[in-house]
Amino acid sequence: MTEAQHHQIQLTKTFVKTTLENAEGGHDWFHILRVYNNALLITKDEIVDEFTVALGALLHDIADSKFHNGDETVGPKKAREFLFGINVDSVVIEHVVNVIENISFKGGNQLQKFKSPELDVIQDADRLDAIGAIGVARAFNYGGFKNRKLFDPSIQPNLNMSKEEYKASKAPTINHFYEKLLLLKDRMNTNSGKKIATNRHRFMEQFLDQFYAEWDGEK
Repeated sequence: MTEAQHHQIQLTKTFVKTTLENAEGGHDWFHILRVYNNALLITKDEIVDEFTVALGALLHDIADSKFHNGDETVGPKKAREFLFGINVDSVVIEHVVNVIENISFKGGNQLQKFKSPELDVIQDADRLDAIGAIGVARAFNYGGFKNRKLFDPSIQPNLNMSKEEYKASKAPTINHFYEKLLLLKDRMNTNSGKKIATNRHRFMEQFLDQFYAEWDGEK
């Protein structure tokens, strides 16, 4: 990367850190930083534009629709305006915007409208932060934020939700493991992502076994 690009990345870090200062704990600056570091790690084994990966990872959750009444246009608009303001090349800006628009797991088995090696890397990096020990912590943190039950045996996971049903779901947090988190291992794009995801997936399965045993008073 050029010196100018390194400077633009530093400006982006400052912008994201400031913007997400009061964000929910699972979608805050530390989440962004983990995804950024995951993305740079995966990039070492992939043929991608590192500058685009860095900007996409930093800006992927700049305005998550979950916290903007479901509006999916806020994040891309905010990212485009910021990147234009710091003189990032227009081709890179459009690529980053496409990443932001297509990175999320939205339920409903939706087809992705845009694909690129850079998106593959950032998507894997983001999904890795949704599984494993941190994934468990984030799931329950968000469930508490939304005042959801931990678990209710009478409410079964729904694996056939539409995008709208997925976004509007108020199901217990444990259901989220079956509706999203346990599905991510098999949706990884890169070899590095798949390898890391395997261990984190195993941890979630062990956590669920322990959770049910404690729920039933067996341990």
